[in-house]
Amino acid sequence: MNDWQEELRNSVTTVEQLEQYINLTPDEREGLARIEGVFNWSISPYYASLMDRDDPDCPVRRQVVPRVQELHDELGVWDPLHEEDQSPVKNLIHIYPDRVAFLVSSVCATFCRFCLRKRMVDTAGCPLDDDNLAEGIDYIRSRPAVRDVLLTGGDPLLMPDEQIEEIVARIHAIPHVQLVRIGTRTPCTLPSRVTEDLCRRLARHQPFWINTHFNHPKELTPEAVAACARIVDAGIPMGNQSVLLKGVNDDTAVLKELGERLVAARVRPYYLYQCQVLKGTVHFRVQIERGVQIVRGLRGRTTGFAIPQYVLDTPHGKVPLNYQYLKGRQGDGVVMETYSGKTWTEPNPVPTSCERQAEPNPVSS
Repeated sequence: MNDWQEELRNSVTTVEQLEQYINLTPDEREGLARIEGVFNWSISPYYASLMDRDDPDCPVRRQVVPRVQELHDELGVWDPLHEEDQSPVKNLIHIYPDRVAFLVSSVCATFCRFCLRKRMVDTAGCPLDDDNLAEGIDYIRSRPAVRDVLLTGGDPLLMPDEQIEEIVARIHAIPHVQLVRIGTRTPCTLPSRVTEDLCRRLARHQPFWINTHFNHPKELTPEAVAACARIVDAGIPMGNQSVLLKGVNDDTAVLKELGERLVAARVRPYYLYQCQVLKGTVHFRVQIERGVQIVRGLRGRTTGFAIPQYVLDTPHGKVPLNYQYLKGRQGDGVVMETYSGKTWTEPNPVPTSCERQAEPNPVSS
């Protein structure tokens, strides 16, 4: 459909609508019946069309169709990042000194079952009235250390063009703000939303970046790739943030294909998130040690910038989950392991006392 708003009005929100796309399993039927009043669900017609009708393990289907396992998660919590405790004003999260995340929308085109903010996503639209929006912008204006503002939600791109541009422009007008970003999954779940007019509007306010969210190569359809092209062709750089999901992309070959196809679409793989200990996601969580080995399998086997950084988000910021290639020092050499498992010792003598004395003094800050 060319009219993205009409497509949203036809979102799949009932079992009867869902049965037009897939043959439901007993597990899915029970999940749909029992999550009512606990978790919301909604799927855009476009994204629903990507699901395999007969395969319950379809990587698209697993991401969006509720399952009964969501209700059997004893470890999961509603707000694993303690975002609500780190919100000095409504819907603005301030963890890092120099950047904030501003939750300007609570609606998404498709409700992912692993969504970090599934506690708040609904179909009611933007939760911020004019006063709340002004309060958030005033907070940013009063904090000179804040140089980077991420607009997120929900999905900011489900607001009208004029409203999105107005928010971006107001924040960019703050002298100490150097960068505005938007986090959106619409190129993946509702590519018709990414119109040329929207891209032109956002490109007026540089520097401006868009981070999107693809988890599996199956999502990189011609329509999705074209949506990304409209953004990049307008002069807006793009990054991609994925989540490591059991049964969806917990496989080196899948992540390799995803990264290479993103790069071909001119979208830089950025982060691969460890799935949070979030209520209702027990069936998605991968053991971290296994995640490290999956990502390690990419090194040396694909383009370096096609490899995302594997991270865990915590209430204290993101923590890289890296394989330890650096093994230590042996005399005047540093021992490391190459991507292929071979050992390499790099000559790297420890400076002598005379050499240390001859080194220039560090520049004082």
